[in-house]
Amino acid sequence: MNGDTCALLCLDLPRAEALRRDAPGADDLARLAGRARALGDPTRLAVAAALARGGELCVCDLSWVVGRDERLVSHHVRALRAAGLVTSRRDGKMVLYTLVPEGSDLLSAVMGGVQQA
Repeated sequence: MNGDTCALLCLDLPRAEALRRDAPGADDLARLAGRARALGDPTRLAVAAALARGGELCVCDLSWVVGRDERLVSHHVRALRAAGLVTSRRDGKMVLYTLVPEGSDLLSAVMGGVQQA
């Protein structure tokens, strides 16, 4: 027996059932896990942090800020958008990206007290 499990059955059934009943569904958990996974890549994390600091930015600006190739940054911004953490809008020939509130909240949780660099 390891130290991570109870040595006896101590189930608080009413409490456990209430927690189980109110838990997010499998679809919600999958969507949320996808969002969390989106910030699991160092380049995507850097892009999200740049958007948090800079507001609305294009791929050219993001590429310069994070020090990565534009095509690579474009790929990662698409992944952030697919995860629902970033929105985009077209302004003429430019596409501008913005971190959504849920993306900002998740970024803050991931980065903790670290300055969003």
